[in-house]
Amino acid sequence: MSAQLVAAAAVLDFLHSDGVCVTAPMTAFQAYCAMASDVPGWLAVAFRLRDFVSCRFNVATIHGFSSRSPERVTAVGELLDFFTVEGISDQQLALTSRDTHLAVMVSIDLDEAGQRRQRVNVTTSVQCFNRFGRLYMLPVGNAHGAVVRRMLRNI
Repeated sequence: MSAQLVAAAAVLDFLHSDGVCVTAPMTAFQAYCAMASDVPGWLAVAFRLRDFVSCRFNVATIHGFSSRSPERVTAVGELLDFFTVEGISDQQLALTSRDTHLAVMVSIDLDEAGQRRQRVNVTTSVQCFNRFGRLYMLPVGNAHGAVVRRMLRNI
């Protein structure tokens, strides 16, 4: 299955993908829950700093990730932490966050990796709409890979 993107690849300002192979069967939503189950202190601090700075520019606070039980599956249109669920199936979870500065989509996709293994892929795409969005993405874009890799370790 291919990842969903927030816009056509040619107009994206940021695109990152990473993944991990797992042996335990899971759905895309269960993978998200596992990823968000243990947020390191440095990431919680980064979210608080982000909220402190961003609120001065009339950007909504997001508070970061929260631990949740995978038994209560979310539905399209509901909020999942600071994302809106755009699509959900066993193999894919598509999440968006949009404001006047940028649009973000995170696509969590499960692919067969052979020998009873799955690959969990996390693809993040961003389209910036103005200078603030581009400035915001400078530190976020630089840290994003490390954050995703750390969260994938929770699986």
